[in-house]
Amino acid sequence: MMLSMSEFVTLDDIRAAKERISGVAVRTPLYRVERARLQLSKLPEPVFDLYIKAESEQPIGSFKLRGAYNMVSQLSPEARSRGVITYSSGNHAQGVAYAARALGAKAVIVMPSNAPEVKKAATKALGAEIVEVGPASSERRIRAEELVAQFGYAMIPPYDAPEIIAGQGTCGLEIVEQLPDVDLVISPVSGGGLLSGTATAVKLAAEAGLASPTVKVWGAEPELAADARESFYSKTLVEWPAEKTVRTIGDGLRTQSLGRLNFEHILRHVDGIVTVTEEEIFAAMRVILTATKLVAEPSGAVTLAAALFHAHQLPEARKVAVVLSGGNLEPALRERLESEIASTPTV
Repeated sequence: MMLSMSEFVTLDDIRAAKERISGVAVRTPLYRVERARLQLSKLPEPVFDLYIKAESEQPIGSFKLRGAYNMVSQLSPEARSRGVITYSSGNHAQGVAYAARALGAKAVIVMPSNAPEVKKAATKALGAEIVEVGPASSERRIRAEELVAQFGYAMIPPYDAPEIIAGQGTCGLEIVEQLPDVDLVISPVSGGGLLSGTATAVKLAAEAGLASPTVKVWGAEPELAADARESFYSKTLVEWPAEKTVRTIGDGLRTQSLGRLNFEHILRHVDGIVTVTEEEIFAAMRVILTATKLVAEPSGAVTLAAALFHAHQLPEARKVAVVLSGGNLEPALRERLESEIASTPTV
């Protein structure tokens, strides 16, 4: 179902969200990484200048605070008094919990039983009530809708809402403000909130003369959870079964399908979607740890994996900005990566 023009998020919507979240969400740095520091033993030195948008430096360790606060802050006092609810594998859970606490509202989060413990603990620490269900993203949504019907909570969906898209779009707007001549922006994609928002902001900024008119925006996702890529190239919204998407280490990218609003924005503003392997995700996480002081969770490393390993599939670019969407890395996984780094001989 195609959207009417009035249903698409505008640059003014994103600018309004930027003002709304100011002082709550951080205007995160865009770090330039020297090419030589990205060199891997099996790859030549990159031919582009790489910039990392460090959303791991948000108060909750991920970009999700942008959309969550933008939406919760627009609820009426009466709606906030009933409490808010969402369904999330972790980072959006923390975003809603953080926003609710800042605005004095109760937060209920429906989370999958296989969500990383570090994300469950962080969500509880923000004062949210957690309800656990099975691993399928559809199970989370159904349970949340049942609780809305029972208790009257206000639903804060993880991606499929204009307020969420506009909030996440502030990330893309910041990128073009920080690097107006960026040639290529790569965003992770799962439900599509960040990719749809970022692409909308970047492309509308370009139309307004605030960025290069030839700037491209691409999505990146694990090949084990590639429903977004299939949807994009078939131009039909598809859903993958949970038993397929849960295979990836990128726990934040296991959503089974794009949101309807997100899909339409992606078709309108995104130039392509590339997939990466689990091995490439791990390699990108190691590169980020060794080349910078930043920490990337698996979902946040897919963009660097795309830039490093799939440059032949991407448009030629001099300046590439990748969104490191989150840094909520499980301690055990970080120890594993650091052990691998320590055992790798230097050349």
